[in-house]
Amino acid sequence: MKRRLQLAALALVLSVFSSAAQTKEPTDAKARILSAKSVYFEDQIGDSAVRNEAVQQLKKWGRFQIAKDMKQADLILVLSADPRKGGYVVFSGGQTGTVGKNGQIEEDDVPTFNKAAPVRYAYLTVYDAKSGENLWSAEHQWGGALTGFHSAGARLVNKLRKEIEK
Repeated sequence: MKRRLQLAALALVLSVFSSAAQTKEPTDAKARILSAKSVYFEDQIGDSAVRNEAVQQLKKWGRFQIAKDMKQADLILVLSADPRKGGYVVFSGGQTGTVGKNGQIEEDDVPTFNKAAPVRYAYLTVYDAKSGENLWSAEHQWGGALTGFHSAGARLVNKLRKEIEK
């Protein structure tokens, strides 16, 4: 009888430790996003309705103060029409670019405004403002009656909110 009690106690202790081990600890990126106080929102899409809905969703969320200057922010949120390739870089002239895994720096192509290319997806990427490290990114189909003509940015902000508050 005493042996059974010891085994039961051991099983209970092991189950507590195994359930504690299975509890998800926040990833480093998630923890850095959660600890941030301010964000700088950069619109690279150029559609004011999409930008405004995304910014309104950020304000409604209320987690971050929206900084007017990139240097004042903990995070940089970039809303773009193309997927980001690596770390985020802003050159002295204001041109944006990325840093690849091998450390090479690539300037983003300068857009051609006289050609209308259909945009199929919007992308939201979260960067650490100090290191330029990509902490989170997602995409959402942009436009259409079912998904909302200008809701892609707001939907991406909601997706960020749901994923980091899990």
